[in-house]
Amino acid sequence: MTAHLLPNRTLGRTGIAVPALGAGCWAIGGPDHNLGMPMGWSTGADQAAAIAGLETAWELGVRLYDTADVYGHGLSERRLGHLLAQIPREQIVVSSKVGYFAGTAEHGFDPAHMRRQLGQSLDNLGTDYLDIYGLHHHDFGEGDRWLQPAIEAMHAFKAEGLIRAISLRGPHRFAPDRLSTPPALRGNKIARFRALFDQVRPDILAVRDNLLTPAASSEGIFAFADQHHCGVLINKPLGQGLLTRSHRPDQPPSFADGDHRARKRWFTAPALAVLDEALAHLQDTIAPDRHDLLALALWSCLNRTSNGVVLTGFTNPDQIRANITAISRMPSAAQIAQARTIITAAQERLDAEGQVFLDE
Repeated sequence: MTAHLLPNRTLGRTGIAVPALGAGCWAIGGPDHNLGMPMGWSTGADQAAAIAGLETAWELGVRLYDTADVYGHGLSERRLGHLLAQIPREQIVVSSKVGYFAGTAEHGFDPAHMRRQLGQSLDNLGTDYLDIYGLHHHDFGEGDRWLQPAIEAMHAFKAEGLIRAISLRGPHRFAPDRLSTPPALRGNKIARFRALFDQVRPDILAVRDNLLTPAASSEGIFAFADQHHCGVLINKPLGQGLLTRSHRPDQPPSFADGDHRARKRWFTAPALAVLDEALAHLQDTIAPDRHDLLALALWSCLNRTSNGVVLTGFTNPDQIRANITAISRMPSAAQIAQARTIITAAQERLDAEGQVFLDE
């Protein structure tokens, strides 16, 4: 199979150079629960499809793979380990994260627990180092009790050569807080991120961004990353399938146990009806087929920064092929701007109808 010529990106001051499309390995961890809520994907790939997807991504030129210890509680990492066993380690960039799975530790960022989790991740993946290791959320316990110990642990891992770069989530809500804390009491997530950034001193930022992301949520984060010479891993560029017209309002998805999307309002029939109308408008004007929709979604993220890579999830090889085919169709700046205008109008309509997208 011939590798595609994907555009290349360098992740800020790390010097890590990779093709602009990476593989997000959350979905291949399958259905799962954590912290008393669904945290996985009920439509996750089986073993054969997951490994075939990973191998297809490699054959078509993907070189960055992003996972986490909590994705399937190690299953995603172990599946990715099958790919690592087949190729020279120095040719692939591997990212994992820690913090959402506390196990029996007092907190997910207890440094002793972090070291054990890093060791388990390395064992799962079959490697002796990670290229990127991330703090998976911004909750460091009451009074930020575990913040400084977690920072010291991450920098120790880097000094020991166990990891090459440290990543930090961009502005983010800890998943349980989104469900249990009223919006008025949540605090300013951007101010929180800035304060953490100054203390953590990360090399990489992990940022959720797509055409559905409210402008106020992402405004300035990419310029901030460029200013501080940070690379950016852009996750959820396809809105977890929402921007591909994979879900229709006349047949809204019914997610099985263990699927985090069951708590997201975008996947309900009223929200899907508004979104489907907007996507139909896009297809009637500037994106006639599904690959064009994918291209708009992917390039709307890639155009945010020259230091960023988009991570697309998958459960089978066909999804990998579709994303790689789409990224070769670079839309114009005017087309991306038009897409933003159309999707923003849909968001405003949903807000007016009380169908506000759950904050992430």
